Amino acid sequence: MTALDKADGATILRFDNAPVNALDLDLLNVIIDSMRGVEGAVVLTGAGRAFSAGVDLRALADGGTDYAAQFVAALSEAFLAIYDHPAPVIAAVNGHAIAGGCVLAMCADVRLMSGGTIGLTELSVGVPFPVAALEICRAAMGTSATRAALGAKTIDAETALARGWVDELVGKDELLDKALATARELGAYSPAAYAATKSELHKPVRAAIDAGAAADAVVRASWISEETRGRINAFLESLARGR
Repeated sequence: MTALDKADGATILRFDNAPVNALDLDLLNVIIDSMRGVEGAVVLTGAGRAFSAGVDLRALADGGTDYAAQFVAALSEAFLAIYDHPAPVIAAVNGHAIAGGCVLAMCADVRLMSGGTIGLTELSVGVPFPVAALEICRAAMGTSATRAALGAKTIDAETALARGWVDELVGKDELLDKALATARELGAYSPAAYAATKSELHKPVRAAIDAGAAADAVVRASWISEETRGRINAFLESLARGR
């Protein structure tokens, strides 16, 4: 589900769930375990043509209440496993980064993108955002987070750069090398100083997430409800009709 490759000065965590690296429970658990087990700088990227197209909606619709409950808890846990990593995290966005895939990119310290589209499309499916996802995106996207979340649209890489969602556009063939070079550059700083600075910068986001426990309980209840399952099935049916 993922591949961990050691590179000079960094570890590459490659999401690998063909065809578009959709997030199911297995992949989320591997991301959590990988991020908690790795030391030093990390580069996140996707296998194939996408970074991650977001939640595996078919698995969520078919998995039943228990699966949905485990999934939504693991989703926030995976975001925070990346966000809280004390060393540099670089997102090498090699293609579409949609919904949960966009949030994964926003969890990184630096975002490089080579192409594809990016955006928060959860509302178009009918699921609310976990608190961790919204607070991380609010910090990373700045004032455009409201338009991103409520508009539920994707934008191209050039627009993402203009809005500050990504830090740099890099050619597809150079993307991974550039991400590794950035990881090595940031990783050359004192690990303790980097971790302390990152922790302090993240403190307002972490406080907001911790304060949002009640809101998250409502979100979890929504994700496991029959109404949400119906919305997801209707969305999947509309996609099938559009093909």
